[in-house]
Amino acid sequence: MDRRGFLAVAGAACMAGRVQAQGADAGVSRTEILLGQSAVLTGQLGDAALAAQAGARLVFDDANAGGGVAGRALRLVSLDDELNPDKALANYRSLVLEQRVLACVCGTGAAPTMAGTGVLRENGVPLIGASAVTDSVRDKTRGVAYYVRASSMRELEALVQHLVTLGMSRIAFIHLATPGGEEIKGQMQQVLSAQQLQLHASAGVGPDGAGAQDTAKLLATSQPQAVVLFMSGAAAAAVMKATWQLGAAPTFYGMSIVSGETTARLLGAQSRGLAVAQVTPYPWDGADPDALQFRRLAQAAKVPVNYHSYEGYLAGRVTVEALQRAGRDLSRERLHAVLRSMRMRVAGMDIDFTGNRHTGSRFVELVQVKQDGRYVR
Repeated sequence: MDRRGFLAVAGAACMAGRVQAQGADAGVSRTEILLGQSAVLTGQLGDAALAAQAGARLVFDDANAGGGVAGRALRLVSLDDELNPDKALANYRSLVLEQRVLACVCGTGAAPTMAGTGVLRENGVPLIGASAVTDSVRDKTRGVAYYVRASSMRELEALVQHLVTLGMSRIAFIHLATPGGEEIKGQMQQVLSAQQLQLHASAGVGPDGAGAQDTAKLLATSQPQAVVLFMSGAAAAAVMKATWQLGAAPTFYGMSIVSGETTARLLGAQSRGLAVAQVTPYPWDGADPDALQFRRLAQAAKVPVNYHSYEGYLAGRVTVEALQRAGRDLSRERLHAVLRSMRMRVAGMDIDFTGNRHTGSRFVELVQVKQDGRYVR
């Protein structure tokens, strides 16, 4: 081989090695680890995602203040997808292919998460701590996403077990009139069937509360002992208020999607009749060291203390723990391997992704809503 040919081959080999190194170390430089987020960050629906983002940033900023992870600072790039799958896909392509993030965190919504799964899977990018994702989409994202909150099925099992223990058998289910709502209704029927029960009554209500009056009439006529709600706080408040106005007084239970702060604002003292299943530990715990640390950091950063910000904080804790376990030789593939073997306990909640689990937690507890919107155990 002449000198010119040798240099050409050597140059090609050098370039290939450089491309391979870049691919292995995407999102990682000598001084920085780059993380990405695509979520609904504007409008009324953006409040929860922004709170979760703020909670995750508490962890990242705290890690950076202590020298980062293996000497690298954490930086989060967040893009608004407006809960639109097309925008989510564009965001994930930008984050993964252009900005070359190591991992993504705190995504929101089933459809946006499903839209981004292809590009995440093709490029080996983990997604950690996404929320508001139905169980069917969780199954489709296996191998890509790692969920920190319990599944909807687990949430329903805990709720129904509580109601059965109280001796209730006439259980109604009111849900969002959306494909996701219909999926949760099907899961509710499965859970009741396992208890040798049938759904006493059910109805779908629009995200804006459309259909609340007709639903209230159904509940007043069927007289269930308990009503389980899967809908936003505003729609839940509309159903509850309309039902009470018709003279019916079932006990209302909300899934974790129901905002007690919103129902209290709209219902006042009447909101005391609502219990909510939470899949995130109690952020106001006075004894748990993780809750105390969260509140200390939140107060210093002027971040509101609520379930959404605490969920983001816990997702951030899982992310940083995985990065620390991955060590200095950090890559997307290495991070996946660490997550697949990961077990940890945080805030009294066990996280376990071993055995091909894509949902790491089974934690569910019931809390009650006070008239000022606060939660009590």
